[in-house]
Amino acid sequence: MSDRAWQRPVWIAAVAAATLVMTAGVAFSQSLAPPPLTNLPPVTTAPTITPSVGPTIPALRPPGPDVLPSVEREYRRLRDAPLPPSRCNYLDNGRTCAKLWVIGDWRSVTKHKRGKAKADRVRRAPPQIVAARGQRPAVAARDHVPGEVLIEFDGGLSEQQLRALARRHRLTRVSVDTVALVGTRIGLFRINDRRSPQTVARALAADGRIRAAQANFVYTLQSDAKPAAADNSMLYPHGRLRLAEAHALARGRGIVVAVIDSGVDIAHPELVGALAGSFDPLGSKEKPHQHGTGVAGAIVARAKLTGGAPEAKILAIRAFGEGKTGSQSSTSYLILKSLDIALGHGARIVNMSFAGSQDPLIARGVAAAAARGIVMIAAAGNAGPKSPPLYPAALPGVIAVSATSPGDTLFAASNRGPQIAVAAPGVDVLLPAPDGKYEVMTGTSFSAAFVSGIAALMIERNPTLVPDQVRAVLSQTARDLGAPGRDDLFGAGEADAFAALSRVDSLAAPLVAAPATAPQPSVATAQPATPGAALAAPAGAEQEVGPAPAAAIPAR
Repeated sequence: MSDRAWQRPVWIAAVAAATLVMTAGVAFSQSLAPPPLTNLPPVTTAPTITPSVGPTIPALRPPGPDVLPSVEREYRRLRDAPLPPSRCNYLDNGRTCAKLWVIGDWRSVTKHKRGKAKADRVRRAPPQIVAARGQRPAVAARDHVPGEVLIEFDGGLSEQQLRALARRHRLTRVSVDTVALVGTRIGLFRINDRRSPQTVARALAADGRIRAAQANFVYTLQSDAKPAAADNSMLYPHGRLRLAEAHALARGRGIVVAVIDSGVDIAHPELVGALAGSFDPLGSKEKPHQHGTGVAGAIVARAKLTGGAPEAKILAIRAFGEGKTGSQSSTSYLILKSLDIALGHGARIVNMSFAGSQDPLIARGVAAAAARGIVMIAAAGNAGPKSPPLYPAALPGVIAVSATSPGDTLFAASNRGPQIAVAAPGVDVLLPAPDGKYEVMTGTSFSAAFVSGIAALMIERNPTLVPDQVRAVLSQTARDLGAPGRDDLFGAGEADAFAALSRVDSLAAPLVAAPATAPQPSVATAQPATPGAALAAPAGAEQEVGPAPAAAIPAR
């Protein structure tokens, strides 16, 4: 036998052995794969509402044509779901595996079919929008509406001059409104080419008839969907905030709270009789939304549940609607119009359970409202410990609220920082949802709503209170949590409604509030007017919600 003939069987045997080893390795690795995930929670993307906040998760390339339609639908769902990194999720009866990979601020989805692997394009996302393991991002990646610009005009500009200006700058007029809150005319224009809003704003700045121009920023609602079964533990905010004791002193009677949010189900048993007025600057035909209904419930629920101020009224202002991304979002333009509505209809408190980027126009609107004696309360945001400050919570004069859990710990996704004034329960809270239902909700949105209710109790007890006094009393009477004294997680501590009302009773003169340490906006804000100016009768607010339906509602 020749050497070559002798070597052939050995070579074949070696190949066979290698194949056997590789096959065994593959089989072994499959045996270690985690079991298929079932009953994945529905994904509720966060709404957007200011610039510098964009789609919740970077867009990824969808599956190719070789993937079945049913697999493609599930793949899109997995793409946006808060799954642990590198975990295989079997689709198409086990023939396709989809994995979500999260490494630092990179996010990608890979899919494997018939033994072949193909990775989707990886797109870098801003660190502040990448969710921690098991969390859903609280704000979106893009902070403004592409192709739109907001322009603040000189009051004397005629219609003919407006049309000429639009032609000169290659813009299409969408709408122009007079906003009494800031004493000016604001126009929303569409950019007719591929220029960025920043480029157009710089060009407009050279025109002396234009006071200011900026992008139309995007804002998102601050809730986190989390299915859970309802039980009495979901009612813990009532005891933690000492609402029963506080309601013996005040229930918010006649105080109007404006809720700038998604649609509110005003026919819900918890909200019947609580409406002071309803406005829809969005002009949409969408049905009531969970977030707005839940926020309104945290403020004024009055049936099986009890809100912070059950006899207050809500001014429901729908500024959030389903955008092109499918998430509830709003913009600078809509938020400013909503603030103007709140001012014009007697709101004493404005609840802002949304977040976005720093926005000069909204900063002016918030400052103008506070200067007229309106208490401005905002969700701190659900973007996590490494997020930069979100707005409007980080604006001077705004009471920023972080969220606590049933165990007196901070909600893991809650924003932190020097802007935090106080904390309030916001994890696994049972609240009303559309169509007469109830859901378990989580997020700083609902913490802010509870504090808005407490503020309504304080103002009923002492109608002369001004915003700085409300903030000071809340801070001075809060129950300290975390490190002794004020900290960046809980602010002064968890709000205490009964202690706040007791303190309000003892007020003989306006308090001097501790200076806010929130980051200062880059543009000048309106000078405050005389605090305590006469205000019209209060109104109520609405918002949009997020989590899971609860089967039964425990009796109080």
